[in-house]
Amino acid sequence: MKNIKTFPEQKQSLPGNEHQMRPEPQIIRENYTGSGKLLGKVAFITGGDSGIGRSVAVHFAREGANVAIVYLKEDKDAQKTKELVEKEGQQCLLISGDLKDEKFCKSAVKKCHSLFKKINIVVNNAAVQFPQKELEKITASQLHKTFETNIYPYFYITKAALPFLQENDTIINTSSVTAYRGSDHLIDYASTKGAIVSFTKSLSRILAERKIRVNGVAPGPIWTPLIVASFDTLADFGKNNPMGRAGQPSEVAPAYVFLACEDSSYITGQFIHINGGELVSG
Repeated sequence: MKNIKTFPEQKQSLPGNEHQMRPEPQIIRENYTGSGKLLGKVAFITGGDSGIGRSVAVHFAREGANVAIVYLKEDKDAQKTKELVEKEGQQCLLISGDLKDEKFCKSAVKKCHSLFKKINIVVNNAAVQFPQKELEKITASQLHKTFETNIYPYFYITKAALPFLQENDTIINTSSVTAYRGSDHLIDYASTKGAIVSFTKSLSRILAERKIRVNGVAPGPIWTPLIVASFDTLADFGKNNPMGRAGQPSEVAPAYVFLACEDSSYITGQFIHINGGELVSG
């Protein structure tokens, strides 16, 4: 097993970050053994070009799923994800576009279904963040962009995918530890992540009768391109939790596998907290 480097979250897409990260994020442990938990399934993943999204795509592939990933414009990063998925013997469809556009979201879902003829797992994961130390510095433009990227597509993608989802299929939404304890420098971002929690819990109730499970993952500090792109100082990143370090994408993605497969058949409307031991409510 590779040593896990001690260095929240996932991006929609930001220019040229994945291949520049040092150390590179650990996407999957060498000793992670797939056991066919998602054999024959098709997964649709937003923000799948790097970070947590890439790790989820590769873990799903190792468990037997074909995947479609949506990203903004990071073609090089997306191609790397595709190569990693194909290395696992599975197919990977790349779909580039802006998730803020509902028409694109509908088109992306249709492209996935057209190729694979089904969709079993929807992972809403793409997000952006723009740290500001003062509320007054959060412009109306920033506020709109954060909400239109981080929560609106969860509605758009889910609405588009629902006609294709069947009994025992799953939806998994990415929130954040900031939704539960707040963040003094990510107020708008944390607000969208709180909205994702409420969206997940509400959606789980309405879809329970259709036997479609809806859950989420709330990561803490995870070493991804979003962090490098968002913060100037990284020396202390992740050191304030009980484990004293940030996590790797490879430590987050197995939770998505669990929520996507039959092992979590009696779980809906819940969040798994992967944050290095920080205690949160909910």
